[in-house]
Amino acid sequence: MQSLEELEQKREQRGSEIVHKKGNQVNRIEENFYTVLSQSGNGEYVVSKICDEWVCECPDYKFRNIKCKHIFAVEFSKSLREAIKRIAPIENLTECIYCGSTNIVKDGVRKNKAGNIQVFNCKDCHKDFTFNIGFEKMKHNPQAITSAMQLYFSGESLRNTMKSLKLLGVEVSYQTVYNWIKKYVKLMKDYVENLKPNVSDTWRADELYVKINGDMKYVFALLDDETRFWIAQEVAESKYKHDARNLFALGKKLMGKKPMTIITDGLPAYHDAYKKEFFTLKNPRTEHINAIKLRGDTHNNKMERMNGEIRDREKTMRGLKINETPILQGYQVFHNYIRPHQALDGKTPSEACGITIEGQNKWKTLIQNASKNHPSTFDRKIHPSQN
Repeated sequence: MQSLEELEQKREQRGSEIVHKKGNQVNRIEENFYTVLSQSGNGEYVVSKICDEWVCECPDYKFRNIKCKHIFAVEFSKSLREAIKRIAPIENLTECIYCGSTNIVKDGVRKNKAGNIQVFNCKDCHKDFTFNIGFEKMKHNPQAITSAMQLYFSGESLRNTMKSLKLLGVEVSYQTVYNWIKKYVKLMKDYVENLKPNVSDTWRADELYVKINGDMKYVFALLDDETRFWIAQEVAESKYKHDARNLFALGKKLMGKKPMTIITDGLPAYHDAYKKEFFTLKNPRTEHINAIKLRGDTHNNKMERMNGEIRDREKTMRGLKINETPILQGYQVFHNYIRPHQALDGKTPSEACGITIEGQNKWKTLIQNASKNHPSTFDRKIHPSQN
């Protein structure tokens, strides 16, 4: 006969399996209110905290008054949510980028417009290299490039960004600034799409018209309600004929789950996409709220606030040139990982989701880590510096 301690260990193990092996079947409704899918397939159980103690609706807890597997699952889920992923800047490296040897020596400098860059030589593989990760072969230093990106996505035009850099002693054309944005936005976009932010179970969707190459088009965007994390976007030719299913499918893929609630306006494209991507007869868990009001819980003010950000930014862009513009993708990176939000007590949406970009220059940290993890770079061991 199993002891009480062995039975508790078994429930703890099953709670861990609910979170880790079965796709995390715990859904967070509020800070102290969760639902956990029944493992027998008969609905779900509510787990809530009352007087600093977790209680569950399941028979195991109600009739035996013991800590059940569902409570264990909630605790595991909370610990995962609270675990902060830190992305640190890469500065002080001591290994060869080709073979990983520590037997390296200084071997002169490489001169460019930004100044001198130290060159190293590996005594084992006999190759020369620099530690300018992410900015290799660039004529200007990382500070100039990242300053340009900060200026531009903060609201300056390409030409005003060029003029501001000139005051800092950096002589470049506005086309060079755009080339930097195009190059590094793609690099960062590929990197951050592999991160998994801890978004909430309520998402919002809305569309915004913008001028692209002289024609009016629509940006469809998906936003997390709690953290303001910009989940996904796509550009559409039309508002009423567009299939929003791609947007919902992309959001589900990037976040690794589907929401419990999706809030939109009454556009039929959203309801059609909801039925195809979020609602199934086997698991009809996602609720669609499309009766938007100016006040109350069903308003879409958070989404409208982000639309206002994009609209303010568009004023200095004088229209976009192509549907696949790096500008909107870059602004998504800026919104999520760089720009602090007053509504989040000065945090960025990524920080609210458990992803912290460290260092004084977050652009540089992102670019370094994106370059280090890019498939085209060499496989190398890198020790992040301590801030």
